[in-house]
Amino acid sequence: MLRPPPAPLPTSRASLLPPPKAANPKTDPTPATSTNARVTPMGVAASWPRALGQRFNPGGVAAVVTVAASEPRLALPHVSVQDIRWVDWGELRRVGFRGVVFDKDNTLTAPYAPALWPSLVASFDQCRAAFPPGAIAVYSNSAGLKQYDPNGVEASAIEAVIEGVHVIRHDAKKPAGAAKEIESYFGCSASDLVLVGDRYFTDVIYGNRNGFLTILTEPLSFAGESYIVRKVRKLEAYIISYWYKKGHRPVKHPLLPDVRRIVKFDPYEDSVTS
Repeated sequence: MLRPPPAPLPTSRASLLPPPKAANPKTDPTPATSTNARVTPMGVAASWPRALGQRFNPGGVAAVVTVAASEPRLALPHVSVQDIRWVDWGELRRVGFRGVVFDKDNTLTAPYAPALWPSLVASFDQCRAAFPPGAIAVYSNSAGLKQYDPNGVEASAIEAVIEGVHVIRHDAKKPAGAAKEIESYFGCSASDLVLVGDRYFTDVIYGNRNGFLTILTEPLSFAGESYIVRKVRKLEAYIISYWYKKGHRPVKHPLLPDVRRIVKFDPYEDSVTS
């Protein structure tokens, strides 16, 4: 059963979406059929510097403070869903979006793992089918970030495991920084792209500040995620709830004034009927 959103919204999980028919992806033990489904967590030695670094993000803190003081709506996603299975990728393409940029950890994969979360494989395949080759990318605060992956080794490993994805190499942690590396890769403005992530104060703020359509998903797994990050998630949810109650609403996106168009009412239909 989906958790209720922080406050009632026309595009919230509660008002748009019925309870899912299939098992919760966080507890579904059924293995996916794709070869990309196997999740292989990274070793502790490889992952702990990133986990520690993600707790301390001075540029991100500055960006959040600026948003809180001047424009809280930049922290509010255009669409909130349980996971990417709720997204109609074909409709996003039809309305004019040219590509999709995913956060990695807890959006597509378990924290610091290279492979897709098993239950998301079919939806990712649908996304890949809806958009042309080269139109799906990952923009992560772990893989591809030069601070932790200076030679792009981790980024290349993910590209080898997840077919059809390009990991953007970049300098700044979300939510700080512009979208120049992403726009250079796609050859278009960020306003023509979709950004999908699981964090209000990193993914959503970064996406809205740079003009993306922002889609927020719930985290896939807390295993491997630090205690501090879990506490920060609760703080984010509390602040977001307060802003909703104060009347703040997401910014409108020019390509998609009605975001309900791209939310599936039955994302499990394909797997149930096939």
